Amino acid sequence: MLRTALALLLPAAACLAQTAPAAGPAPEDWIQLFNGKDLTGWTPKISGYEVGENFGNTFRVENGVLKVSYDHYDKFNNRFGHLFYKDIFSYYRLVVEYRFTGEQCPGGPAWALRNSGAMIHGQPARTMKKDQDFPISIEVQLLGGNGKDPRTTANLCTPGTNVVLNDKLFTTHCLNSKSKTYHGEQWVRVEVEAHGDGTIKHIIDGEPVLAYEMPQIGGGSVNNFDPQVKRDGVLLRGGSISLQSESHPVEFRKVELLNLAGCMDPKAANYKPWYIKADNAGCTYTK
Repeated sequence: MLRTALALLLPAAACLAQTAPAAGPAPEDWIQLFNGKDLTGWTPKISGYEVGENFGNTFRVENGVLKVSYDHYDKFNNRFGHLFYKDIFSYYRLVVEYRFTGEQCPGGPAWALRNSGAMIHGQPARTMKKDQDFPISIEVQLLGGNGKDPRTTANLCTPGTNVVLNDKLFTTHCLNSKSKTYHGEQWVRVEVEAHGDGTIKHIIDGEPVLAYEMPQIGGGSVNNFDPQVKRDGVLLRGGSISLQSESHPVEFRKVELLNLAGCMDPKAANYKPWYIKADNAGCTYTK
């Protein structure tokens, strides 16, 4: 009887072993784009100023938090800014934890109340002209509620870009997600999973709230750009990541990224089972 039971259990155990999920990433596999101490690895670009000039100390780190502040501004004067990370990414999972604080800078546009963004698949900061307002990019729009009205976050906006939605080219500038509204100064965690020029998903609490594909250069909503950079119709397979300054104070306590492109040869020492895009030129092997 015991022998029969064991005989039945062994094939089932073998089946479970074969279908066991691959090990997921460890905390150390995530790249901490924001180190919690300073702006190492980041470069500001504010409209009207040269790359690297942090007018008014707009971007700063205080008490372990990356802050976008306007206490040295008299008026906003359309000084839209972006803080660019040094590396370019294509296939990745990005996590941003943010919250809005205080009052909007005087002179900020009404639509920018409790409004910021994480720009992905963007142009490098060095290719932006001095008076350019936004990088050509895909904006994961980060919004806060006004205390009474519904207002989703992790929306899509498209400065100088378009996407494909439901098999059709989507050319409207912004598209709301299906997230709930986050009022007050609570922290909100937004994730973005980008697959090169394929699918991009916006995720909150583990659930997709928006998805689209084929990000590409095109459309309007960006000014004073270099025409040599804005080549409409070109698919965006990756690009810069930047955080936005749009006139309302905002804080970021976490900005981290899991690279989904790398060595996919199981025999290599640096193989990772969660990679979805092969970059086997970087594989390393032990002798």
